[in-house]
Amino acid sequence: MNKTLRQRAILDTLRRGPVSSQEDLQRALRKQGFRVGQATLSRDIHSLHLAKSSQGYSLARGEGAGVALPPVSRLLREFVLEVRPAQNLLVIKTIIGSAQPVAAAIDEADWKEAIGTIAGDDTVLIVCPDKEDAHKLSERIEALIEK
Repeated sequence: MNKTLRQRAILDTLRRGPVSSQEDLQRALRKQGFRVGQATLSRDIHSLHLAKSSQGYSLARGEGAGVALPPVSRLLREFVLEVRPAQNLLVIKTIIGSAQPVAAAIDEADWKEAIGTIAGDDTVLIVCPDKEDAHKLSERIEALIEK
């Protein structure tokens, strides 16, 4: 399974509340289709900067909390299947389950052509200021995918 998708599943699980142990987190991931060993899970916990308390593992709070996303170019190359312009909008089709990390990376890239994104499971909608910016952004994304 893809590391980014697995880590996204860990974060989604912890958003519902703390998980008492690594074994419980492993079981929760298995229910979502991720078979992960203890060593891999420990590395994920460390790289995601998860907090451990008496209640168990939870999302870290404060400065530095959150997931460091891979570069936008990598996420686009790995997950984007198609880019479709529609007036001042772009519709990005991705593999199932990867639209949210792609949208987050686009938001983090802070491209002037993108006002904002909305992500489903396999589709990202990007709102651009106008038709020309949508065209420029479409070309930029296509160029990054082809690298």
